[in-house]
Amino acid sequence: MNANTDRPATWKTLAAFAVIYFVWGSTFLAIRVGVREIPPLLFAALRFSTAGVLLYAWVSGRGEPQPTRREWMSASLLGLLIFVMDYGLLFWAEKRVPSGLAAVMLATIPVFMALSEIIMLRTQRLTLRLSAALLVGIAGVAVLVSRSLNLSGDPIDSLGAVALTSAAISWSVASALMQKLPLPSSKMMSAAAQMLTGGAMLTIAALCLGELRDFHFSALSREAWFSLIYLIVAGSIIGFTAYVWLLHYYSPTKVGTYAYVNPVVAVLVGYFLGGESLAMRTILGTVCVLISVIVITTTRKPVAKPSKADA
Repeated sequence: MNANTDRPATWKTLAAFAVIYFVWGSTFLAIRVGVREIPPLLFAALRFSTAGVLLYAWVSGRGEPQPTRREWMSASLLGLLIFVMDYGLLFWAEKRVPSGLAAVMLATIPVFMALSEIIMLRTQRLTLRLSAALLVGIAGVAVLVSRSLNLSGDPIDSLGAVALTSAAISWSVASALMQKLPLPSSKMMSAAAQMLTGGAMLTIAALCLGELRDFHFSALSREAWFSLIYLIVAGSIIGFTAYVWLLHYYSPTKVGTYAYVNPVVAVLVGYFLGGESLAMRTILGTVCVLISVIVITTTRKPVAKPSKADA
């Protein structure tokens, strides 16, 4: 059952879905463009620090309760896993991996989330259907990285593949922890706190790695500036606002369909606008990963039996 039965106008719904489908799908190419001129962790720090400050100021201005000390600690842990480990590795990997393939690799997040639910949360059982879906997803990744398969198109760079797989695992662990950690009741405030702490840690990491050394904003091209502004405004602020707004009216399953669409959009945007290859290896790997994601996300979880204490 939806949280709110008063459905909004159709055009608003279509516009919000278009944002999370196409804008989020296109952000992978924007990252690829930006990291050509901006060091990857610094680029990620600029995106999320700016978006986090703006989102936090907006949510605070609406009168949302401030996070408690424990909630800030939880947000910091999630900020580390999501923004430093997941996005930081994604930005770094896109210096070595085409944007479309990076999106396909990150589309495996539901695979690792299912494993997290089986191993960590114990809220999912390893059924035959789920096992088959997991194997198909793993096969899709194998197609993308294998150097022994006789397929057209180059395999993904090995270090890039390791970074992207680690990023997907980090996001899945963070998703599992979100259900256990104390966080602000407001999703917007929770996201702002995570973005702020994650952006701060990315900034520290960029400084420690010397990414600010010999870097000058004045040397950036229009394309680099556009990619940064696009990621901050469209990708982070508008995209996340549309996502949370949709969750208010529609089920997480329906809203979560962006996970199927984003990789396809990223591959096509990378091909038509970024000049990236669309070889048989890319097509076959993408199809396998998407089949796996669709099966996993549409598999119903077993309903827990009430305990004596609940009776």
